[in-house]
Amino acid sequence: MKSSTGTQGLLLLNKPKGKTSFSLVAFLRKVTGVKTIGHAGTLDPFATGVMVMLIGREFTKRSNEFLNHDKQYLATLHLGIETDTYDIDGKIMAQSPIIPTLNEINQALLSFQGTIQQIPPMFSAKKVNGKKLYELARKGKEIEREAKSVTLKTTLISYDYPHLVLDISCSKGTYIRAIAHDLGQMLGTYAHLSALTRTRSGPFELKDCVEMDSVHHLLKQEEVKN
Repeated sequence: MKSSTGTQGLLLLNKPKGKTSFSLVAFLRKVTGVKTIGHAGTLDPFATGVMVMLIGREFTKRSNEFLNHDKQYLATLHLGIETDTYDIDGKIMAQSPIIPTLNEINQALLSFQGTIQQIPPMFSAKKVNGKKLYELARKGKEIEREAKSVTLKTTLISYDYPHLVLDISCSKGTYIRAIAHDLGQMLGTYAHLSALTRTRSGPFELKDCVEMDSVHHLLKQEEVKN
């Protein structure tokens, strides 16, 4: 991670649950002494998994190269409950006693394959007319959002009501929370995302990532090498 201009490079972190993506940037600034640090795709606080951290100006300048990578997730949906944010951190908005059958789920998942049109959730950082959607959502406002093309490959891993586990490979800009919400609607019940792990970002996999607790040790090893 060293170069002629100091500590620079890619660092693959396994983001722990409860941490914001920005907190990882702040942590790395502190332990490396490098101010110019970014990442190749945010994760919500409740989510875990692959975070591609870009350390140093040489790598932050290449951020688009890494941001455009496709991604893969292990997603756990909780059926029967809808939240305003479409995930576990939101406020419960509606509940349903309907229990979909496995066959109904398999049929519904056919609509989440290939290129589809997805409407971004109100609780998202997407900007419309210069305003981030979540800023409007927090004021109780909902506006019309333009659908966007995304490409998916969705595989059923397990189903034990109310928990449905999916493996989802997707293109840049896909909202997994929106998949949970839309699938719940399609099944005639509700659903929200209760757990999420990013297992891959482009060529970088979860098995290649280090834990935050290991970063100090990793940096010391790099110092010894250099």
